[in-house]
Amino acid sequence: MNPKENNYAFIDSQNLNLSIRDQGWNLDFRRFRRYLEEKYNACKAFIFIGYMATNESLYIALQDYGYILVFKPTLNLPDGKPKGNIDAELVLHTMIEYPHYDKAVIVTGDGDFHCLIEHLKKHNKLRRIIIPNREKFSSLLRKFAVDMTFMNDLRQKLEYK
Repeated sequence: MNPKENNYAFIDSQNLNLSIRDQGWNLDFRRFRRYLEEKYNACKAFIFIGYMATNESLYIALQDYGYILVFKPTLNLPDGKPKGNIDAELVLHTMIEYPHYDKAVIVTGDGDFHCLIEHLKKHNKLRRIIIPNREKFSSLLRKFAVDMTFMNDLRQKLEYK
């Protein structure tokens, strides 16, 4: 760990949460924030999340753990499930913050971020891609295998007890 690094994490909360739950466990967000800071020198961690008034206590907790929340309004789909696609917000904020960080940690398994990751890698601004589920992530990201960490391997360290 280099204390001089000034890295930022950009987290696709929907992909992270659903992928972890799909594996049968829940993420301890407090521990995850500490992990990002200690392992990757992520002095800021932006979490991109759909806004729902009923989740206010979750948002307060995430902020208390040290996350910076970036909200996307949600829509209710015909089946009643909320939908808040945060892809554009994550890409935009990663680029807005570009001059302020040394390297970015991207937390997602979504191939929609391929062009962002490719750009960060090309300009030596990619620190790590953290893939929530080794078994289910976009094949578009496979070309960045040397830059990946899989959360399957972190369950012992990051599972909510």
